[in-house]
Amino acid sequence: MYQANNKGPIGVFDSGYGGLTILDGIRKRMPDYDYIYLGDNARAPYGTRSFDVVYEFTLQAVRKLFDMDCPLVIIGCNTASAKALRSIQQKFLPFEAPEHRVLGVIRPTAEVVGRLTHTNHVGVFATEGTIKSESYRLEVQKLFPEVTVTGQACPMWVPIVENGEYDKPGADYFVKDSIKKLLSKDPQIDTIILGCTHFPLLNDKIRKYTPEHISLIPQGHYIAESLADYLQRHTDMDARLTKGGTCQFFTTESSQKFSENASIFLKENINAQRISLA
Repeated sequence: MYQANNKGPIGVFDSGYGGLTILDGIRKRMPDYDYIYLGDNARAPYGTRSFDVVYEFTLQAVRKLFDMDCPLVIIGCNTASAKALRSIQQKFLPFEAPEHRVLGVIRPTAEVVGRLTHTNHVGVFATEGTIKSESYRLEVQKLFPEVTVTGQACPMWVPIVENGEYDKPGADYFVKDSIKKLLSKDPQIDTIILGCTHFPLLNDKIRKYTPEHISLIPQGHYIAESLADYLQRHTDMDARLTKGGTCQFFTTESSQKFSENASIFLKENINAQRISLA
């Protein structure tokens, strides 16, 4: 049982580097708080893994961040949010950490869709795992039953980003192809959710090949606004979060490799430490 009165940083977890775009948005919105970022890079990507495996890996990461005194953890990974968040909230927290909280990235993103779409036709670019889970369709239609949601898996986009090819000419074919496939499924789409935290790095190329009237929704800004609102409403949790403006980085892979790649995402020098989850 985790202690209810501990104070500590906000934990942000992702299977790899993508969650850094979520962390970046949150830190810009809430710079005074302390943060710990944990990337399970040694076992990434999660996108093609089963629900059971994603749940097991995500729970290990949540436990580790709780052990590091994080009272609140943000799962900054769409696949883990889709495949593991609800089970953690229902099966783990009430029994082992009732005073701790774990939040995801899908619901806050779904909440903004209703005010952005005019045609009530929304697209989602995401990993295969997130698309198959239908989490975005279910979450959006729970809030906005009149909205039609169409998903398109983009299996090549994450490797392109993680290999530093996101701004190279080679990425254009795969971006263009996925956009064409999505819009052929539903030509009325006027809003597209970038439902993977890696995809904001491809934003310029996605914008280049997407018709101008279509809005793109990268997640970092909206997750940050949602979290700020959450902490305003839950002052008891806010009081448990330390505010020193610090940020620590941990990875299950090579700390040097993570530091180099994370610096690309955050445009700052990163000094990560390696840890084990299993």
